[in-house]
Amino acid sequence: MPTIDLHGKTWTEAQAEFLDFYNRTVAVPGRATQPVDVVHGYGSTGSGGVLRRRLRAFLVRYPQCLEFKPGEDIDNNPGHTLVFPLKRLPDTGGLLAEQIWEYCDNPRTIGKITGRFRRFGDPQVKQAVRTLQRQGRLAPVGRGRLKEYASV
Repeated sequence: MPTIDLHGKTWTEAQAEFLDFYNRTVAVPGRATQPVDVVHGYGSTGSGGVLRRRLRAFLVRYPQCLEFKPGEDIDNNPGHTLVFPLKRLPDTGGLLAEQIWEYCDNPRTIGKITGRFRRFGDPQVKQAVRTLQRQGRLAPVGRGRLKEYASV
């Protein structure tokens, strides 16, 4: 069974590594039917760490691409999650657009958007905003002097 260990990573690092590993696994003939064991730990408090919560919240958003079972349901181990691939997940560029769309649930200026997602670089953020506008998922709204963008 393919296994990926995300211990000690930030959510951004872990998400990128998981996406790369998952999509490479799905691309190999015959491996797409095997579950992927994602080891994320259970958090230092024992009540659920950041990686566990965020990974599972991320997985819930893609029922058309995968199924998953928490480790607690399999072997009483909350430190891992079994992911059953169905098809490829969006790459990090697609995820950037999703994150911007969620962030703009309240209207935001382009300055606020690029500031929030600066780790991706201004050109990629602005491209994601344009893509969302073309898809009709993000619309400019007129509030005061500055143009703001809001999720549709």
